[in-house]
Amino acid sequence: MAKAADGIGPDGIGPDWIGVDWQEARVCAHVIGPDGAVLETRTAPGGGTAAPAVIADLLKDLLPHAGSLPVIACGLPTFGVPGGAGAALRPLPCPPLPAVLHRVTGTDPRLALYAIPGLRQDRPVDELRGPETRIAGFLAGAPDFDGVLCLPGPISTWARISAGEVVTFTTTLTGEMFDLLAHRSSLRHGLPPDGHDGGQDPEAFKSALADILSRPERLATMLCALRGVGTHKRARLSRLSGLLIGAELAATRPWWLGQSVAVIGGGDLAQRYADALAAQGVQATISGANMTLAGLARARALLRGA
Repeated sequence: MAKAADGIGPDGIGPDWIGVDWQEARVCAHVIGPDGAVLETRTAPGGGTAAPAVIADLLKDLLPHAGSLPVIACGLPTFGVPGGAGAALRPLPCPPLPAVLHRVTGTDPRLALYAIPGLRQDRPVDELRGPETRIAGFLAGAPDFDGVLCLPGPISTWARISAGEVVTFTTTLTGEMFDLLAHRSSLRHGLPPDGHDGGQDPEAFKSALADILSRPERLATMLCALRGVGTHKRARLSRLSGLLIGAELAATRPWWLGQSVAVIGGGDLAQRYADALAAQGVQATISGANMTLAGLARARALLRGA
C-alpha cells in the first residue's frame, strides 16, 4: 500500500491501486482503497495517444514519494505510447484477460502502469480495446455463461462467449452515428438541443424499431423522413434511436436470434436494447453498469497472483 504525497484517506494513507478506463471521449480513473472501495473517481479528456503522460498528470498528487503506485488500464491506444501500452492485441479465441499483465515501460517510475491488451479478430478483421475488460467483469460474476453479450456504447459490441472465452465478436458504430445525427446533422434542428428532453417516447421508439426491422434497406430514407415526423422533439429523438438500434439488430440477427443474450450496461441505453430484443422475442438480461471496474479488479487480482 502506497503513502501518497497528498493522501486522500485517513492518516494520509493513499490508495491501494488505480483502475483506468481509457476511452475516446474521456479517461476515467477509479481510486481504490485497501478494502476495495472506490475512494474517488477522476476524469480527463480522452483521445490522443499520450496515455502514460495523461494518466500521470491525472494522478500526480497521489504518486508516492517512494515506491510505486499500481495502475491498471484498459482501452489504451497503440501508436505513440512508450512501451507499446496498447499493442500486442491477443488473437481469438481466448479469455478476455491474459494470464500475465506486463508493465508499460518509459513512464514515471512512481507509476506502475499495467495495460490490459485488447483482442484481435482476423476473420472478419476487427479489434476490441476496452470491451474485453467489461466482458471479464461480467464473467467474474457469471463464469458459466454461454451465449452472446451485447455491449452498447459509442461502438457497440456483440461477443460470443463459450467456456470462459471470447470466441468471436462484431462491432457497430450505432452510438457514434446517433451522436453525429443528433448533434451535427440537419436533423439536429428538430431535436432537443442536449440530445434529450426528459425521457424517451416508448411508442415512437417501438414504431421506428418495427419499421426498420421490416425494411432495413430503407434506413437512409427513414432517417431523412425524421425532419417531418410528429410534433414533439422527444418523439423524433426516440424514433431516431429506434431506427439506429433496429438497424443494428437487423445487421446482427445471427448473433441474438435464438441465443441466450445479456446486455452489459446500465441506464436507459441498456434498457432500450433489452426492450428492442424483447420485441423480437429475446428476453435478454441486463448486467450492472460497473462491469469495467469489476474487470479491472479482476485484472488486479491476477496481478497479485490470486
